[in-house]
Amino acid sequence: MDDLADSHGHLTMVFDGGTTAGRPRPPTAAEVAGLVARARDAGVTRMLVPGTCRGDLRLAVEIADAYEGVYAAVGIHPHEAKDFDEDEDLRLFEELRASAKVVAVGEIGLDFHYDHSPRDVQKKALAAQLRFAKEKGLPVLLHNRNSEADLLPILEAEYPGTAGELRGVLHSFCADVETGRRAIALGYLVSYSGMITFRAAENVRESAAALPLDSMLIETDAPYLAPAPFRGKPNEPSLLPKTAARMAEVKSLSVAEVAAVTTANFRRLFGTS
Repeated sequence: MDDLADSHGHLTMVFDGGTTAGRPRPPTAAEVAGLVARARDAGVTRMLVPGTCRGDLRLAVEIADAYEGVYAAVGIHPHEAKDFDEDEDLRLFEELRASAKVVAVGEIGLDFHYDHSPRDVQKKALAAQLRFAKEKGLPVLLHNRNSEADLLPILEAEYPGTAGELRGVLHSFCADVETGRRAIALGYLVSYSGMITFRAAENVRESAAALPLDSMLIETDAPYLAPAPFRGKPNEPSLLPKTAARMAEVKSLSVAEVAAVTTANFRRLFGTS
């Protein structure tokens, strides 16, 4: 069985009713245990649980603390940037860093598709969280939706690296090849979700084919973006092999090669065992 790493899965959220209709809710302890057990059975040995708002940061860390091979990130999502309080939120990040399982800052970034927070507010919140990550020497998990023209210059100004000196990852990557190359040159990996299996997502497969595997991660973005043939149903880490298999097809490699390289990249970026 392949040793897979899910670089981005919201184990702090589950959907009721077997679909992704409606709003997610926090899981019960038994539900988390089931998600982790099924992931293990599927060969997913490492998982990173990102926070998105004050309401789920502690839960992300609690889940990570409870399970071997599960890690957490703390951050305020761009949708929630309108409520970001730099002093209060960075104090909370620092408090939660008491857990050795906190290995990154995220999910942070920009979303110019939904614009749930004003764009200038999003950029300000992102810059503050990047500065925190830089000060603490932590990698970042980046959300990018129709915003790379603003995102990349902010990364270059606030937290640049190189292809050999990693700073973070652009999660659920769906931008173009040139954006991927620029991100990689700045020290950011690109992570592919179940979108790589979607029939209409030729742009995602195009970038996955063109960019180097040694700069890639794979993820679920659970409970969202379930791979085919599970679209519309809640996603979970146990479905990560579907994404790995499609990545292997796109790059004309074996699943074992995809698993080995992306898991090594997970360990390299997040400094985990």
